[in-house]
Amino acid sequence: MLSYTRGIENHTKYRRLSCEKTSNITTVVSTMRLILIKFLFICCLSLSLQGCGSLGESIRDLFPGGSSSSDEDEYVDWTADKFRTEAKKAVDAGSYDKAIKLYQSLESRYPFGEDSAQTELDIAYAYFKNNDPDSAIAAADRFIKINPRSPGVDYAYYLKGLVNYNRGIGFVDRFLPTDTSQRDTASARDALKNFEELIRRFPYSKYLPDARLRMIALRNNLAMHEVHVARYYMKRKAYVAAIDRASTVIDKYERTPAVPYALQILQEAYTKLNLLDLAADITRVYDLNYPNGPPVLEQANSTISHKIWDFIGLEK
Repeated sequence: MLSYTRGIENHTKYRRLSCEKTSNITTVVSTMRLILIKFLFICCLSLSLQGCGSLGESIRDLFPGGSSSSDEDEYVDWTADKFRTEAKKAVDAGSYDKAIKLYQSLESRYPFGEDSAQTELDIAYAYFKNNDPDSAIAAADRFIKINPRSPGVDYAYYLKGLVNYNRGIGFVDRFLPTDTSQRDTASARDALKNFEELIRRFPYSKYLPDARLRMIALRNNLAMHEVHVARYYMKRKAYVAAIDRASTVIDKYERTPAVPYALQILQEAYTKLNLLDLAADITRVYDLNYPNGPPVLEQANSTISHKIWDFIGLEK
């Protein structure tokens, strides 16, 4: 009987200890769950605050003309003339980012000012000088759309041509003797169209003399590009394609220095195709018009650096 009683007591004691352990484990689990919830809450809060910061930056990017609070404090007492004067100084100093910022602040603060149209043109020019051609053309197009009868609208068309004329000129072209006629001609064609539109719409514009000179250079460049492509086809014995490219020079870019070289390609290609009558006709035309060879030699103005560049053959 005594042993039975002790067994009952031990069993009861064991169950009590087990309950205490279970209770402790439950407490620990609840504490860990609470800590985990707090940690997740803090992480979510941090991400949401970071997202708000990113949203603010996105809004500022969408509305670049807007000014920050520090800018507002800086420009709070500025007049339109003050904005324009400081922006002009920034342009003259080559600080085009600052000039764009000032012009945008001027435009947002005085949108209906007497010189608001001129401000739009100034922004387009600042973009152009800041090597941002897409923004420059977009600003010029916006000016043309909003101010079609403005006295400065011819300059907007001229500026578009100027932007495309210089678009393909990068760091390499500025400091190395590269041949631009062997590069992509999309920008040159766009510039030519811009200047042609300027001449058609404004035949008495003061920008026409410069535009015409640039058009001559563009046509020469495009014609020589066709010659380079035709030579490429000749090397690969694609004579029909070479004839097509050389004929484009004769038909579309007459009176350019590339014409005699296009005739030479035609004469050689017709000979390779055994079209001897056509080759003889081209030879007579060439001899009649260029008895002493091409009037403008292809390498007439080449320097030692040009010859080294051509020898390397990076553009061939």
